[in-house]
Amino acid sequence: MRLIKRPLISIVNDHLIDYPTPINIHYAWNFGFLSAICLSIQILTGIFLAMHYTPHVDLAFASVEHIMRDVNYGWLLRYIHANGASMFFIVVYIHIFRGLYFGSYTKPRHWAWVVGVIIFLLMIITAFIGYVLPWGQMSLWGATVITNLVSAVPLIGDSIVTWLWGGFSVDNATLNRFFSLHYLLPFVIAAASLVHLAVLHQDGSGNPLGIDSNVDKISMFPYFIIKDFLGLIIFIIFFLVFVYFSPNILGHPDNYIEANPMVTPAHIVPEWYFLPFYAILRSIPHKLGGVIAMISAIAILALLPWIHSTEVRSSRFRPIYKFLYWTMISCCLILGWIGGMPVEEPYVLIGQLASVYYFFYFLVLLPLLGKIERFLLEFK
Repeated sequence: MRLIKRPLISIVNDHLIDYPTPINIHYAWNFGFLSAICLSIQILTGIFLAMHYTPHVDLAFASVEHIMRDVNYGWLLRYIHANGASMFFIVVYIHIFRGLYFGSYTKPRHWAWVVGVIIFLLMIITAFIGYVLPWGQMSLWGATVITNLVSAVPLIGDSIVTWLWGGFSVDNATLNRFFSLHYLLPFVIAAASLVHLAVLHQDGSGNPLGIDSNVDKISMFPYFIIKDFLGLIIFIIFFLVFVYFSPNILGHPDNYIEANPMVTPAHIVPEWYFLPFYAILRSIPHKLGGVIAMISAIAILALLPWIHSTEVRSSRFRPIYKFLYWTMISCCLILGWIGGMPVEEPYVLIGQLASVYYFFYFLVLLPLLGKIERFLLEFK
């Protein structure tokens, strides 16, 4: 028994207690810990919701209403899980943008960044199929629109769509498959998160200055554990404001209407956290081109360690990059806004311009910027 306990205690001690942490990291580094908390909340609430949910097209919507009305504290479980998905994406988006600002994607932490992008992609898939499970109007038609995009793949696209559906339309087989995958994928994300943490801790955490901090580190406990828990308390307050006072504000009203394949909603949109990528998808009139652009918008993040052209990590020493970084943030916000708008002018044109700038920033500005900065430094 002692042989089993010692390795476990050693792992906890090495990664959570005595782990050497740069002394100058601040609250922007809390969001990795908060991401783990959000994932734990989603897994726990999802397990209890699955005990009462029925993955059948005739019963799914009613089973959700049963959870809300008849199960003790079922309304609380459902609201925590539904809003928890939004909270999870808020935390992860901040975590990603912090990494972009402080150059966390550069060597030697580039593989930790790549694993993080894979986790983000798994989150998107998990959240999408979870959005289908309540079997409201937006669930049915959102699933129909998004899965139909696969048909753009030459030669095998239609066969893949039929396999995804389990038939020739989004129906009972589709719902069963999505429920199974939605139950499985959070555990895959948890495993990938452990890999992400292990790879990160192999080379140590970064810091706001982006410099080697091996000579200026202290143990994680108690200093940074206390800081993380202070951030957790603030986050829980923010989370519970939505759960108790505005539980449905982040959802779409049409999803509170039972799915009806005979009635198409006036405007089909995904959840808010998909809207920037949905805007990129819609910006290209060609179906296959739109799918490629949407996938590339995520894949390009994983290529960042090889796209950037400077050894300076933190934007604190890069004023031009800092300005361009905020233009990219503005571009993402515009894309999010456009993704929720109807497909008509001027929204189409604005979405196309924002999509072009998104790729221009990563594929042109970032590679050139390092060379420009080196030239200016040599010129001085």
